[in-house]
Amino acid sequence: MLSSAVSQTMASEGPGYLRLHRRGELARRAAVFREMLKSCELCPRRCRVNRWSGKTGFCRVDARLKVAAVSVHPWEEPPLAGTGGSGTVFFSGCTLSCVYCQNYPISQMGVGRFLTAEELADKMLRLQRRGVHNINLVTGTHQIPQFLDALCIAAENGLRVPIVYNTSGYERVAVLERLRGIVDIYLPDIKFASPEAARFCCGRSDYVVQNRRALLAMWRQVGPLQIGADGLAVRGMLVRHLVLPGNLSGTSQCLAFLRRALGKDVWVSLMDQYFPAHKALRMPPLDRRPSQEEIRSALECAWRWGLRNGFTQETCPSGGREDG
Repeated sequence: MLSSAVSQTMASEGPGYLRLHRRGELARRAAVFREMLKSCELCPRRCRVNRWSGKTGFCRVDARLKVAAVSVHPWEEPPLAGTGGSGTVFFSGCTLSCVYCQNYPISQMGVGRFLTAEELADKMLRLQRRGVHNINLVTGTHQIPQFLDALCIAAENGLRVPIVYNTSGYERVAVLERLRGIVDIYLPDIKFASPEAARFCCGRSDYVVQNRRALLAMWRQVGPLQIGADGLAVRGMLVRHLVLPGNLSGTSQCLAFLRRALGKDVWVSLMDQYFPAHKALRMPPLDRRPSQEEIRSALECAWRWGLRNGFTQETCPSGGREDG
């Protein structure tokens, strides 16, 4: 937990994007990201389509901003939700195609509507007025350029809450580096331990190697979760892991990686709320919930690897949320 002095300093300085905005760097980064849409390589798929021409890659979104929902989410992990909730922005489309995705109408079927940057900026400012503690970008990897345009406008008009980058963990390190100083809190998944499980569940055998590189890059930027005197996260990284039936998630290996690569200070949200959805209803063992024994084994793994910082279903009422 942060000392009172450090907490007050961070509160007075504000989120990182405000410091970048004040010296014009945020607008410069936004322009760089807009150029990337001409030959899109935002995610590890590197489709290289010109999204400005109306073409779409795997994510199914062109250069326009497409959002499914903007809302107050009271059931994220306690340091994110606090008493006022997390201000979630659910982006349409996704860079993965998880067969069990509980948000598949948004991620894989294109549910959402087009917004202008001004409209999203206004919605984020409204969330702030409603008392949210952060702006939570849910599966926004493929729409970061569009979001940054809105962030520039919102920052100019008084946005001052931290930015949470809520991701599947399937990221390019080069892109994450361009987000340095913009993202205050990284909220990535570590979904799988084996390429075979990743290919079966989300169609990408390279998920594991890309995910591990991304986790290390995020950690280098922000380090462990930093909690202010009010109990709210102001900076850092919190890693989510969803326990899948049949040990498809490779929980022990995932937690071992986190302990080995990031150390005992890493915060982990161990989630047990999986239920069959989308295509998983016809794909054993994903067609059932994890057993109590599988959940107990996952908790024992976290204890065995010395991971004491974080949350389980018992401490986070909704258990968080896994984005396919």
